[in-house]
Amino acid sequence: MAASMCDVFSFCVGVAGRARVAVEVRFVSSAKVTYCSTECLLAAAEQYHQVLCPGPSQDDPLHPLNKLQEAWRSVHYPPETASIMLMARMVATVKQAKDKDRWIRLFSQFCNKTANEEEEIVHKLLGDKFKGQLELLRRLFTEALYEEALSQWFTPDGFRSLFALVGTNGQGIGTSSLSQWVHACDALELKPQDREQLDAFIDQLYKDIEAATGEFLNCEGSGLFVLQSCCNHSCVPNAETSFPENNFLLHVTALEDIKPGEEICISYLDCCQRERSRHSRHKILRENYLFVCSCPKCLAEADEPNMTSEEEDDEEDEEGEPEDAELGDEMTDV
Repeated sequence: MAASMCDVFSFCVGVAGRARVAVEVRFVSSAKVTYCSTECLLAAAEQYHQVLCPGPSQDDPLHPLNKLQEAWRSVHYPPETASIMLMARMVATVKQAKDKDRWIRLFSQFCNKTANEEEEIVHKLLGDKFKGQLELLRRLFTEALYEEALSQWFTPDGFRSLFALVGTNGQGIGTSSLSQWVHACDALELKPQDREQLDAFIDQLYKDIEAATGEFLNCEGSGLFVLQSCCNHSCVPNAETSFPENNFLLHVTALEDIKPGEEICISYLDCCQRERSRHSRHKILRENYLFVCSCPKCLAEADEPNMTSEEEDDEEDEEGEPEDAELGDEMTDV
């Protein structure tokens, strides 16, 4: 059973069927370790857990690992409280490995960003309020986990790069029963009018829940998946990622037949975001992933006005008002 606030580190172990990727995942809570099986426990102990286990110092606030986790909690919020320990697990894996170079090469497969892009990613992850805490996190990270083979990760620039690597490639882990229900609704054969009513109900349901929970409704942690991170984005994806078995498997499943040599693309946006205007989609992707999408859908909509969906809705509302109605602030391109 997964801990409620899990930190996940995983590697792809096989490919089968139509673009399905099975990935083993191990769950760790901030208070104690919970494993899905004895085999998983033994594998974790062999790979990284010996370095990360505080043993009898588990409740000692002065233990370096506990200080690191507490500092991260003070500058961030669930479910991304796991991110700093995801980085810690990467270091622990190298520290325990007999073949350190192999793991370093594996981590190097994840994409790198330029210094300016890394700065933007760190800013996005920490926000204005806590951006200055990056140096504190680096010092505590070094105190708890320094490894000579990874000395570059512990410098100010290297730590920022590691932070950006996780921020860019991290995959949210979600096993929400609500998302399972929505997928089941999508599979229903309904009359057009019934489908429209159901879709409107689901959209409103997500908006109401998001108002209370924030944007991480379906996210229970974060992980790194080698093959999944290689999939580029498309606003009309031919594959999707999911956790359909509510356990330790990430699936990448084809949404249509994919020809040999054709690129497998997933969407970095959720279903509702993909239905927004091209400019809205580009705004989200620029802010979170630092690129401009040129997928077939975006190219086909290139002549659309450079306004977000919210701005378009505002414009329609204004057009429907009497001429002498008081107008709001002038819309500007974001």
